Amino acid sequence: MSSNKQVLKSIKTAIDKQNFDAAASEADDLIHNDNKNFMGDDAASCQNLVDKYDLFVKKHGSRSQQIHALDLLLPASPLYNLLEGRIPHPSQTYSRIIDAMELEEKAWINKEIGERRTRLGAKIDQVKLTVSRQAFAKFPLESLYQQMIGWSNDDEVRRSYEEKLFQRAYDTLVALSQEDKPSKRDEVLRMANGIVIIKHSFQPAWNVAVDWVDADKVEDWDAGILRDYIDLFPQSGLSKVLRGYLESDISPFGRDSDRSSTLSPEDSVAEDQVGQAERLILMVEGFEECTDSLLAHRMMAELYLHLEEFGNAVEVGERAENLCQTMSRKFDLHLQESSDSVNSNRATAMIYYQSPRYHPSAKELFSEILERKPTDTSSLMGTGMIFEEDEDFAQAVAFFEKAASREPDNLRISSELAWCRAMNQDLTLGLEELQNALSDILASKPVNLKMKSEVLYRIGYCMWHLDQSKSARKAKNGAYKFFIDSLQANPNYAPPYTMLGLYFEDYGKSKKRARTAFQKAFELSASEMEAAERLARSYADSAEWELVDLVAQRVIDSGKARPAPGSKKQAYSWPFAALGISQMNRQEYSKSIVSFQSALRISPSDYYSWVGLGESYHHAGRHIAATRAFSKAESLENKPAEEQLWFARYMLANVSREIGAFGDAICGYESVLAMKPNEFGVSVALLQTLAETAWSHLEKGMFGQAAETARKAFQTASQIAAVRSDVFNLWKSVGDACSVFGIISAEANSVDFEALVHLLRLGFQGEEFRTLADVDHLDGDNISLSANGTLTDSPSRSIQAADRCLQSAVLSYKRALHAASNNVHSHALSWYNLGWAEHQLFTFSTLHFGEQTRKKSHRFLKAAVRCFKRAIELEAGNSEFWNALGVVTTTLNPKIAQHSFIRSLHLNDRNAHTWTNLGTLYLLNEDIELANQAFTRGQSSDPDYAQAWLGQGLIALQYYHDRREARGLFEHAFSIAGSSSAFAKQRYTLSAFDHIRNTKSVLPSSPARLVEPLFALYQLQSQLPASLPFNHLTALFAERTDDYDVAIKALESVCSSIEQEYEATESVDSMSKFAQSKADLARALLAKGQYESAFEAAETSLDLSTEEDSNLMDQNDRRRWRLSAHLTAGLAHYHQASPGKAIPMFQSALQEADGDPDVVCLLAQVLWAQGKEEEKSLARDQLYSCVEEHPEHVGAATLLGVISVLDEDEEGKDAVQEELESLRFQDRLSSHDRAKVDRVLRAIKSASASIDEDSSEELRRLSEASKSVMLAPSQPQGWSAVATAASELDGCESESVHAAEQALVNALRAVPPRGDLNAEDLCESYSGTGRVGDSMVGIMVAPWSRDGWEALHEGIGQ
Repeated sequence: MSSNKQVLKSIKTAIDKQNFDAAASEADDLIHNDNKNFMGDDAASCQNLVDKYDLFVKKHGSRSQQIHALDLLLPASPLYNLLEGRIPHPSQTYSRIIDAMELEEKAWINKEIGERRTRLGAKIDQVKLTVSRQAFAKFPLESLYQQMIGWSNDDEVRRSYEEKLFQRAYDTLVALSQEDKPSKRDEVLRMANGIVIIKHSFQPAWNVAVDWVDADKVEDWDAGILRDYIDLFPQSGLSKVLRGYLESDISPFGRDSDRSSTLSPEDSVAEDQVGQAERLILMVEGFEECTDSLLAHRMMAELYLHLEEFGNAVEVGERAENLCQTMSRKFDLHLQESSDSVNSNRATAMIYYQSPRYHPSAKELFSEILERKPTDTSSLMGTGMIFEEDEDFAQAVAFFEKAASREPDNLRISSELAWCRAMNQDLTLGLEELQNALSDILASKPVNLKMKSEVLYRIGYCMWHLDQSKSARKAKNGAYKFFIDSLQANPNYAPPYTMLGLYFEDYGKSKKRARTAFQKAFELSASEMEAAERLARSYADSAEWELVDLVAQRVIDSGKARPAPGSKKQAYSWPFAALGISQMNRQEYSKSIVSFQSALRISPSDYYSWVGLGESYHHAGRHIAATRAFSKAESLENKPAEEQLWFARYMLANVSREIGAFGDAICGYESVLAMKPNEFGVSVALLQTLAETAWSHLEKGMFGQAAETARKAFQTASQIAAVRSDVFNLWKSVGDACSVFGIISAEANSVDFEALVHLLRLGFQGEEFRTLADVDHLDGDNISLSANGTLTDSPSRSIQAADRCLQSAVLSYKRALHAASNNVHSHALSWYNLGWAEHQLFTFSTLHFGEQTRKKSHRFLKAAVRCFKRAIELEAGNSEFWNALGVVTTTLNPKIAQHSFIRSLHLNDRNAHTWTNLGTLYLLNEDIELANQAFTRGQSSDPDYAQAWLGQGLIALQYYHDRREARGLFEHAFSIAGSSSAFAKQRYTLSAFDHIRNTKSVLPSSPARLVEPLFALYQLQSQLPASLPFNHLTALFAERTDDYDVAIKALESVCSSIEQEYEATESVDSMSKFAQSKADLARALLAKGQYESAFEAAETSLDLSTEEDSNLMDQNDRRRWRLSAHLTAGLAHYHQASPGKAIPMFQSALQEADGDPDVVCLLAQVLWAQGKEEEKSLARDQLYSCVEEHPEHVGAATLLGVISVLDEDEEGKDAVQEELESLRFQDRLSSHDRAKVDRVLRAIKSASASIDEDSSEELRRLSEASKSVMLAPSQPQGWSAVATAASELDGCESESVHAAEQALVNALRAVPPRGDLNAEDLCESYSGTGRVGDSMVGIMVAPWSRDGWEALHEGIGQ
């Protein structure tokens, strides 16, 4: 160590040289020197140096260096004894050091937090805690505070630093790690208690002393400390809570008499005036200001529990428990007693709050407490209360007995034990114990009125159920008296009101008083399920659905309807079902679905909930789900009696009707009527369904079933009208059923008009038919509907019957109009329906009757106009009404019609019907461009609306003459149109026949292409049985499909009708039609083999076409049917073995046909059949002339080739062969013509010896067949010929099999629709393979062909 002088000199030198580091190092040495070796008595020099060093550090050093320099002045410094009295007092030095260190600590903390918070994954709270812990270890402020307290002589300074010391220790405790907390916690608590003892007003210390107490009950606190807290901190939140609690009824400490005596009289009076409400407000206000005080939470929880504010008690209890956990973790406190107390109060509140929602949680809390304290009375009682609430009374009795053994004088426990025994089917013992409890309650002072009310009610309940006789329950001095006494003790106790409601409703016969009692009970407590259910039923009976909704929703919100999992308490589905019914009445079907589903989760076998769910699904449009719900309701095991199931079946029938399952709907309605025959609404629904079913069958083309269903509707309507006739839907359905026969006229003969007249007159009052009677002349008296015998034979009889059905429809709609006079919308709809009926009658009359009748039928059109106008007056915003008005005025006034259509489109521009009708109006007025635009808009609005496509087809046919385009449009329209559309069938069949007649590629041997038009014509016959043109067209199609019976029947009917028309008019047009029909009939009779009849019909046609007026006929048509008649007559003679008579006919036909090659071929065949050389020569000459004039006619060339082979005319064969070879290479040949040419060529080659005399006939046939394959490899005929020829040669079996297989492959590719191969050729290809299975398939394809049967015989023989 240097000498003192040297040290001083070194410090002085370093200061003079401004060398701070050297001066600090020397000063540090001085501090650590032993005082006895330092400087002797040179105090003045030492002081001077210290002062100089202090100034130097202040000027040049940092804050930490300044703190270090001040260490020279502290009592622990070696210089202190030498300089004592010359330097500041240590308290001043410590104050300077503390101020500097506090600033230094604050700066360091801010700097470290700023640096560390930006690190990856850093959390600001954790960073602050870590930095604080390090700062508390780095800066020893706590020891400095203690030194300051020890050296200071000023009490106020000491108190301030004691506060700082406590706060420093508290903050350090928070920042310390968990293992370092216990010792610091004890130190903080000791300091806090010391501050409390001296009653220093430092609130954080008082908060610690008060809140860190671990006690089971509030009474374990020192009341003096609590009151001192209030005095010291009157404005703090905890003081407000303490003040309110200590002055409340639940305070275990009572009022402070000493403190009250110190108050002035005015303050004492003011304090006494603070009531319970004011105390509660004060405590709530204070509690909001001290959210971190455990004691405040406990006091508030107890207060809320006392006030039965169970929701607030649960909430505050949860917060208190969280606070306990936080304090235990933050300060390492052991607060088990406090936690148990908090959880006990919280669990008790959970028992009653939204019971039984929180029962499992409450039971778990009580169980945890009982594990530590098996004899804890509050937990035993609380657990018993849970079991009591869950209606597990046996378990509740066990727990209450344990609690009673601990506190036998507890009235609450004894009363609850008695009640649970009573509810556990021991009413007698329970009643006795309840009466004892009542005596104890009355003996206590003051009397607990709430408990008294409960016990009185329970006694009454036991008496009510012990003697269930009517006289006992009705007695005023029995249970009734106890219920009244219970309410007198506590008017806000709900259960007695429920029992009184039962008394008044079941025995007192006072529905009004019962309803009032139930309302009061439910108003006081949503737990009164019996009162709530009866109240809801009462509201439902009076259709007060809003109140039903209110009651059900409150019960659901209370949680009583659905108990906790594992609870034995009964669940209630009726609140959800009642809510669903209320929601259905408000048309909130999505909500009602959820409600009924909730009800069914509780009661899966509840029939009425299933019905309600199905009804909700039905109204929501979810028909499949509705069907399943109703079916489930019917399949329940515990469903109601059979006669009570009718509503579910009725609703299921409604759903089936909605989804178009009319058969199921009808069966459902009929089954309901079997149980409830007088249920009028079901009968009407059945009638409506029958009418809808008839129209559905009509659209599907099931005309017979449609007529049968309509007749059944008449029978049902008669039964309904006999009971009640003033029903709109009744007469509308009758009108709809009558209209069905207006569309399928052929079925109208089956209507019993006598019964129909009787139906229309049921309940008739004389005014119903007068509507528009002055216009349409239909008043019910001028139609002889019952005179069935006056009708003529079919089809005119069918037309007349259909007309009368349409008149009946008009009368039915008039009755519907009269029945709907009180309903605006139904009234407008009735006018609308009547208008369409009048229009349908007008259209039918115009179409089927004579000119005079057609003129009279305009009255129906005028009536229709008036009907639609009236409908528009009632409901001008309905677009359909305007559209209908446009339809009926189209021919009367096109301007009004156009206005009506445009108005309809203004209301609904997406209506395809209106666009199409507007297009039709433009088409009738020859505005093609606008018509085409309107039809296009109709197609875009609804691509499946057939009439728009028909309109465009008419434009293409009539104005653009594009038959192909028109045919495509008509065919598409027919494919998408309903079967009731006669016009679509007419246009389609006409275009199909024109296409067949004008297209040579469509052969008569392809009937598959004619089936669909033929079916359309069959349906058209049912709709328009008297339509001669289409009956004639049906015969022509049937002839082309080889259905000659149908053709003959249709043509005979046509001839008969035309003959009657001719007899009435004697017009040339009728005679022309008759002659043509006779020619077609002759042709059909010829095909049927009735040769004599065929000749007679052909002769009649020829005779009529040669009369004087024949020149007035259309000459092209006359030439055609005369040609047909001559050919038919000639063939008839030929088949009757009279070729001589046939030849003149063919010659005449040849003249009519102007040398037609087909006629020439027929004439040549007949001449050849004569067998005489002269006729044969004439036949050859005719054929040679035909070939010269028509070199491309295959029939003439092949026929000439056959004749040359038969005559063995080598020269002729060569000429014909050359001609056929040239035809063979033409691409225009069809497969049938090519096959015909190949067969004739093979015959010529086979019969000719000049080709190759050395080769065999088999080889020549194989060679010729091979040429056919080379020319047409995709056709089966050539391959079949190769197979046949190869099978005749030795060693060519495999080649024959391969050729036959290839022929079958080609044949399958050439059948319709990919080709025009007929059934006979396909059968031949199947037969050629030699397999038995293929031969059987060939037979199935063409059972009339010999090829298949011969192949099967050969295969079986092998």
